[in-house]
Amino acid sequence: MSAPSVTRLSAALGRIQPSATLAMTQRVGELKRQGVDVIGLSAGEPDFDTPDFVKEAAIAAIRGGQTKYTNVDGTPELKAAIIAKFARDNGLTFTPGQVSVNVGGKHTIFNAIVATCDAGDEVVIPAPYWVSYPDIVAYAGATPVFIAAGADQGYKITPEQLDAAITPRTRWVLINSPSNPSGAAYSAAELQALGEVIRRHPHVLVMTDDMYEHIFYADFPFTTLAQLCPDLQDRILTVNGCSKAYAMTGWRIGYAAGPDWIVKAMGKLQSQSTSNPCSIAQAAAVAALTGPQDFLAERQAAFRVRRDMVVAMLNAAPGLSCPTPEGAFYVYPDASGLIGKTTPDGRRIATDDDLIDYFLDHARVAAVSGAAFGLSPAFRVSYATSDAVLRDACTRIQEACAALR
Repeated sequence: MSAPSVTRLSAALGRIQPSATLAMTQRVGELKRQGVDVIGLSAGEPDFDTPDFVKEAAIAAIRGGQTKYTNVDGTPELKAAIIAKFARDNGLTFTPGQVSVNVGGKHTIFNAIVATCDAGDEVVIPAPYWVSYPDIVAYAGATPVFIAAGADQGYKITPEQLDAAITPRTRWVLINSPSNPSGAAYSAAELQALGEVIRRHPHVLVMTDDMYEHIFYADFPFTTLAQLCPDLQDRILTVNGCSKAYAMTGWRIGYAAGPDWIVKAMGKLQSQSTSNPCSIAQAAAVAALTGPQDFLAERQAAFRVRRDMVVAMLNAAPGLSCPTPEGAFYVYPDASGLIGKTTPDGRRIATDDDLIDYFLDHARVAAVSGAAFGLSPAFRVSYATSDAVLRDACTRIQEACAALR
């Protein structure tokens, strides 16, 4: 029998794919380095800068010697700031032992899933979904179970769909509101209806990904499941972070609050992987969460203007139908009207992957295929860039769509 190959990789790694959004962002970077005039609308990253008072807190932390190891799952100061944030914004009460601080929101979700899931477990994921959800579940050895929620139902699942998807093997249900990639947001009544389903299944945990809480445009207030269904709090992990609202993507601070046994398990895993999040970034996050919050409304208003422009321009493109998002900074146009058409150089658009390649090659605009988010034919555009760039990009998409036959 031959010896195993030295290049063999783990089975767990074989269950996942590279992030499609990051892959497209890298592709755009390579084209730009080659001098290609390409507009990148693939990255989920605010174009606004980190607020100055947050930067100053980081500088002060460096000068004050806050450059050593901290507690694995967050400093006492940051946990206190997170607890105060949940009380202020969501009416939720937590103790330090119920709070976990991690290296970004993705790391928070990874820790929670890997610490609690085994082979045979199922995780219910509404589609379209953030690209990393199913891969994290697969890495843990569990099985993602998808619920399709198309544009015809506002990209939101119904209680009936949720009830049908839950089995004795269901470990988690993931709820992301406002959503990446669709921007759809659940109202209080809609969340309460989903909570009623969860009540009937006492073995099921719920993870609510609230990363876009402060980028919200709906005509109803933002709410999260734990505040609406207090009787379910011992089964809900509420995830959030500093990346989107505070334009701190590179600082890598995510956090969660929920049952202490889950938080303890997450800390155990983190103690053998990353150890503590960056001490300086934690000090900056304290300032972000406890400092002035007025700039959030100003930035939200700017995103709303961009959203309205992008939605109008994409709906004016032949073959596209773009619902109006209620939050986040993405649109998710339905592209079914373009499938089957032919490009000017004779290529057939058979899938949304083909369409994204066409936009990149013909219009020099980079978006992300709906296939990456589990619901086709569609694509995701991030409008977290300037009005002028967005206007140029949408004009290019309009012209590319019009050129199809």
